[in-house]
Amino acid sequence: MPLPAAKPPDGPTLFKQQCATCHTTNMSDPVRQGPSLDKIVGRPAGKADGFKYSAGFAKADFVWDETKLDAWLTNPQEVIPGAVMAYRQAKPETRALIIAYLKELS
Repeated sequence: MPLPAAKPPDGPTLFKQQCATCHTTNMSDPVRQGPSLDKIVGRPAGKADGFKYSAGFAKADFVWDETKLDAWLTNPQEVIPGAVMAYRQAKPETRALIIAYLKELS
């Protein structure tokens, strides 16, 4: 008997697999290595309550939108020099699914 077709992961699943080790999606969980990403779309960079940002983030002067999140997930150090986030996602379709999920939270 053949195996059923695998279902591709969705945004929440990808977030859980690739982001949730360092980030939460609500403000009630304790802060992890990175800030909560609850309501990240539309929020000024480096401005989450209860999180101590790096010097590079302290100088950031932009609001998170789809374009900035896509650039950030592609190469964080290019968006904010000195950023400590090591995660990079080379696949545009994976970035798009994660960003769509983050937009749902905003």
